[in-house]
Amino acid sequence: MTLTADLFWSFRSPYSYLAIGRYRALAASHDVTINLRPVYPLAIRQPDFFERNHPNWLSYMMRDMIRVAQFHGIPFGPPRPDPIVQDVRTRAIADEQPHIYRLTRMGQAATRRGKGLAFAHEVGQIIWGGAVDWHIGDHLAGAARRAGLDLAELEIEAGDDAVALDNEIAANQVALEIAGHWGVPTLVFEGEPFFGQDRIEMAKWRMEQKGLRAR
Repeated sequence: MTLTADLFWSFRSPYSYLAIGRYRALAASHDVTINLRPVYPLAIRQPDFFERNHPNWLSYMMRDMIRVAQFHGIPFGPPRPDPIVQDVRTRAIADEQPHIYRLTRMGQAATRRGKGLAFAHEVGQIIWGGAVDWHIGDHLAGAARRAGLDLAELEIEAGDDAVALDNEIAANQVALEIAGHWGVPTLVFEGEPFFGQDRIEMAKWRMEQKGLRAR
């Protein structure tokens, strides 16, 4: 019997990017369906989050994410541009956010088609894998195509059905909190949350206890 799990994920989260390729590989190699459930990042949900953090938080996170990418052999580079418009000096979040709403709504539209995991992985690679100006040209169209999707179709839906998509994204956040966490990436399997890119093997171990088998 095919197992199912939900992956709560953000396009702005570097750790989400560092996890999703391995979760996609797991879903390809084993009899498990992993449903992507996009959420808006903390910068949208809690705009003062970065201002309240310890001053060492950002420098440590940068060091750690680079280390994780090197350890796993995952291409990694700072997003150009950042999916969130933010003043790097003051950490203040801009009122106008041209990227993150577009990305997250398209991610939810991809999930409606059963291809959210592939879309998020492909888009994550161009945002966090070192591509310059990922938001223009053919970058996103190519990522959507590699995921088996049509970017123009997703963009139309993200605009025309924005309210319904945002309601679904909000429901994803509620489901994440009901499962016992608030951050991303979090995989939830049979009600049990596994937070972080360093819990993938543990999540797989739990699934194996429930009958996970290689395809």
